[in-house]
Amino acid sequence: MPHKYDHPPKGVFMDKRMDALAFALENEEKEREFYLAHARKTKNMAGKNMFKQIADEEKEHYEMLKKLHDKWAAQKKWPATVPLKVKKSAAGTVLKSMSGKKSARITGTEDELKAVRTAIDFEARGVALYSKLEKQSTDPKEIAFFNMLAGVEREHLLSLKDTEEFLIDPATWYQHMEKSGLDGA
Repeated sequence: MPHKYDHPPKGVFMDKRMDALAFALENEEKEREFYLAHARKTKNMAGKNMFKQIADEEKEHYEMLKKLHDKWAAQKKWPATVPLKVKKSAAGTVLKSMSGKKSARITGTEDELKAVRTAIDFEARGVALYSKLEKQSTDPKEIAFFNMLAGVEREHLLSLKDTEEFLIDPATWYQHMEKSGLDGA
């Protein structure tokens, strides 16, 4: 009779992580499609550029996750040759690069705000998923990989929250940005 503290066979954890990885792949693809669709629809240049930037980054994540998934499925273990790096997220620089452009000072529409809020929810769930996968992992490379992905999704989350504030009140957002730049923060 199994004891309540007995651990399931190692393969059970791998299967759960493989399922989670397949789910993450599907999410990255859906998110990218969402971002591209809203980049086309959004009139506000700051929102449009943010959606385009994150869509590009989600594509890179998808491609890396796909390689990992395929190698892991074939080898039945964490692959030794999966790159543990993605380009640093540039999403945080999108709004700053719009500074001084008249088109960027236009408030976002309700639909644009709704899209950004949906994206915030996507990214928050991505952070939670990758953090969970990190905690379930024991291999140091696996832990580092999921930690890195959670960090990138967190950057997207913060950039989207920034975009939300910007779309609500661009003038105040610019004042805060200029003030924090002067303070050195």
